[in-house]
Amino acid sequence: MPEDNNGVVVAGLDLSGVVTRLAAAAPAADAAASFPHEGIRIVHEAGLLELTVAERYGGRDLSLGDLARLAAALGRGDPSVALISLMTLFSHRHQAQSSPWPDALYERVLAEGRQRPVLLNAARGEPELGSPARGGLPRTLARRTPGGWSIGGTKRFVTGCEGLSYFLVWASTDETPQRVGTFIVPGGAPGIGITGTWASLGLRASGSHDVVFDGVEVGRDNVIGLAGADVAGQDNRAQAVNTLVVTALYLGVAEAAQEAFLAFAEGRVPANLGYPIARTERFVALAGEIDLLVSGARQLILGALDHAAGEPDKLLRARLLAGRQLRQAVQLAVSALGNPGLSRDTGLERHFRDIQSVLVHAPQEDTVIAILGRAAFSARTAATAAGKERAQIAAAPDGRAFADRLLPAQTPFQGTPRTLRIT
Repeated sequence: MPEDNNGVVVAGLDLSGVVTRLAAAAPAADAAASFPHEGIRIVHEAGLLELTVAERYGGRDLSLGDLARLAAALGRGDPSVALISLMTLFSHRHQAQSSPWPDALYERVLAEGRQRPVLLNAARGEPELGSPARGGLPRTLARRTPGGWSIGGTKRFVTGCEGLSYFLVWASTDETPQRVGTFIVPGGAPGIGITGTWASLGLRASGSHDVVFDGVEVGRDNVIGLAGADVAGQDNRAQAVNTLVVTALYLGVAEAAQEAFLAFAEGRVPANLGYPIARTERFVALAGEIDLLVSGARQLILGALDHAAGEPDKLLRARLLAGRQLRQAVQLAVSALGNPGLSRDTGLERHFRDIQSVLVHAPQEDTVIAILGRAAFSARTAATAAGKERAQIAAAPDGRAFADRLLPAQTPFQGTPRTLRIT
């Protein structure tokens, strides 16, 4: 359950009202699989879309742990809104860390954000490429023009694309030698087409459709991170932080499911029992098991981000373990209630669908496991090599065998010339 008993508090902000309003608007957007305009408006009016803007731009520069707490809070209300919001928050955090955006353009983005919701997101995946986390270069092409660049290609799974103010399009150039970079494309530019291909089981309102860029013109400075094609691949370890923060929004989904389970158990009074099923040993045990899984996942996520943000392998482990626990907790809650657990009336049906996406974000589960497996073998190889080196030193001639021992203190006559007299 949330860390604060009186509401959802993140970085001193009480978000309980925001979460309640998001939860009220979420079912309609989910049922219609439509862009969550109301939810985004709520988040914008609360000033949450710019919380990771750097202090040098007048922002708060939210910490990683608090960003995850924010994701969990929004996920309790509407995970689709949470995911769309996180994509924007990640972009601002990237700017806070390394300032890749042209200054004038970024200042304009911040100015627009004071008037209306300004949503940003990277467009990286492609039909032929799949997920960049598995390697490969984009087929989307940026061609040189007299005024800048012309972008052409198709991107997949562009979350929130119907409401984006700027697409951050990963593309290859037509230069020789070829380079790869991210091109900043205004959402209203001519030549952008959105195809309604998003028909997912969960996060239906996230609108992660395909987007076609047909000769979209951008200025010559609307590009960041241009690098040679040989060094342009995605570093999955470098993405471990963002991936774990995304997992936190599903912590919010599981907490909402946990609350729905408890509310149903407290309100359900069978005629043959005469008191709420929450007082039966079975439901007490189920509530404890769900709490163990959900609260344990919260500890894993926040503990890793608060104390091990610079250790990618720990973040990746926390992501997998927490994701599995959250999915298991919601499954347990749904199966315990039977038919009511699958009904829209309790809300658990929507939470069950949404939680299925917890481990599909790149890098996917099998990729992460392979990373951890290779790291385990590398660590063992390094340990074996170090052990052999120690053994060789120990077996060396006396001078080396005892090189690491302290020599006894020398007497005053040691090291002085000696004369041998024979009579």
